[in-house]
Amino acid sequence: MEPQVHEPAHEPGAPVGAAALPLRTRIVAALAVGAVAVGAAVHLGMVFLHVAPDNSLSKKHDAAIDAYVYPEFEQNWKLFAPNPLQQNIHVHARAVVAHDDGGNETTGWVDLTAVDGEAIRGNPAPSHTQQNELRRAWEFFGNHHDDEGRPIGMRGELSQEYLKRIVMHRFGPELNGGTVERIQVRSAVTPVAAPGWSEERIDTKTQYSTQPWWQITSSDLPGGAGR
Repeated sequence: MEPQVHEPAHEPGAPVGAAALPLRTRIVAALAVGAVAVGAAVHLGMVFLHVAPDNSLSKKHDAAIDAYVYPEFEQNWKLFAPNPLQQNIHVHARAVVAHDDGGNETTGWVDLTAVDGEAIRGNPAPSHTQQNELRRAWEFFGNHHDDEGRPIGMRGELSQEYLKRIVMHRFGPELNGGTVERIQVRSAVTPVAAPGWSEERIDTKTQYSTQPWWQITSSDLPGGAGR
C-alpha cells in the first residue's frame, strides 16, 4: 500500500488568519475595534471621574460628566451602607385621558412597582430593567426634588423627564380608549415591621407622597410619537 501524501492546507509562505482577509475587510475590522476601544475608554473615564473624589479635572468638566452619567449610568454606594433600607417603597401612577367625544377621564392608580414584582417573581433571570429601572429612577427623582415636588437644579429637571418617560413607556400614548394628556405619580412607603423577638414598635401604616400633575408632550412618548 502506497503511503498517503497530505497536501498542506495552504501554500508555504501564504498569509494565514486575519492577514488572509482582503485589505478592505481588515481596515473595517481595525476601525471597528478602534471605535469600541475608544468608546470603552471614554465610558470608563466618565464613570471614574463621576465616582472619584473631587479633583481639578472633574470640577472643570462637571457639566459634561453629569450629562453623560445621568441617569442611565448613575453610581452609588448603598450596597455598603451599614443600615439597609427598612421600608417597602412602591411607585404608583395614574393618568388623565381625553376621549374622542370631548370628555376626560382620570384613571385609577396603577402600582408600577407591583407590576415589576410580578414580572420578576418566578423568573430565574429577570432583566435589569425589571429589577432596577423604576426603583433607581424614583431614587434619582427624590434626591433632586424638594418636599413640594419642585425640581432642584438641572438634575431635578432631568430626573422628572426621565420618570415621565418611564411611566409613559409603561402606559403608552393611549389608555382606557383615550389619549394620555397628563400623568401623576406618588410613592407609597410602608415601614417594615419589627421582628417578633424585638421590643421595638413600628407603625406600619402606609404613607403617600403625591406629586403634581405633569403635562405629556411628544418627547415623553415611546419613540417620540407625535400627537
